[in-house]
Amino acid sequence: MMRIRMRSSGKTGSGSGSANPAPNPLASATFSRRPHSGSRLPKQPGPYLHHPYPYPPAPPRSSLYPYRYLYRSRRAFTLIELLVVIAIIAILAAILFPVFAQAREAARKASCSSNLRQIGTAFQMYTQDYDELLPDRRDLKTLLPGGWKPWSGWPPSDPRGGWAILVLEPYTKNNSLWSCPSTAHTTVGQAVEVYQATSAAANAPASRYWLWRFDRPDWPVPLDNFWGKTELQAVDDLRAANNPIAGRPDGPADAELAVDPYFPRTIPSIPATIRGKAVHFGGRNRLFLDGHVKFLRDHRTD
Repeated sequence: MMRIRMRSSGKTGSGSGSANPAPNPLASATFSRRPHSGSRLPKQPGPYLHHPYPYPPAPPRSSLYPYRYLYRSRRAFTLIELLVVIAIIAILAAILFPVFAQAREAARKASCSSNLRQIGTAFQMYTQDYDELLPDRRDLKTLLPGGWKPWSGWPPSDPRGGWAILVLEPYTKNNSLWSCPSTAHTTVGQAVEVYQATSAAANAPASRYWLWRFDRPDWPVPLDNFWGKTELQAVDDLRAANNPIAGRPDGPADAELAVDPYFPRTIPSIPATIRGKAVHFGGRNRLFLDGHVKFLRDHRTD
């Protein structure tokens, strides 16, 4: 609200014919602003005491543009806050990394199981083409690079399956089936007891699965070996062999055909670098004579 105070000039006109015109009341008026409650006017007289706005006007906003960042508050991370963030990230990593590793291993185990199923299918197709007889290529057990059992400790025989790559190649059409994905670039996968190539060439196909029932080139064929036998004869001979490791199968569904390599920690003759190691955590995949695959847990391996 603005109010107008009239200031008298001290002169009065002598009528309508006076030479001096009547003074303009607004010419000498002084404007003042009623302050809001709580506002303070300058205590000492100053140039703005009777100004229409008792405080000096602010400079134009454009004049402050180059300096606006000088008046902005800046706040950075403190050392404690930074350490807290790092600790949280470390805790999350410690929780999530094992989960990711388990998921990755589960995928590899599933891929390994698929490989073994395809190998089982290849054996069945072979027997259909050869009068229901399983392969008999004992000669390859000694002819492949390294020969038969080029080590002195455990296993007591040579269960490597390099020979099967050559015999079953027309049925598999994929030599990568003979290696579990979990054995790539591992100590177990490169062990002489596991790895067997089909030739001395650098890129030759290689097997990293074990076939215990084709582990000796003896003549005649041992009872616990499947060379050249039918499924029924193989099961009957294996039951008669009374092999404590193979057991006494009731049928093809109980007779193991191929398996992931493993090295129990309970056998002292195994080298320390691979003792207690297995392809998968806590067990191994097993292919049976009827073609099904099952995972066997073994507390003797990591």
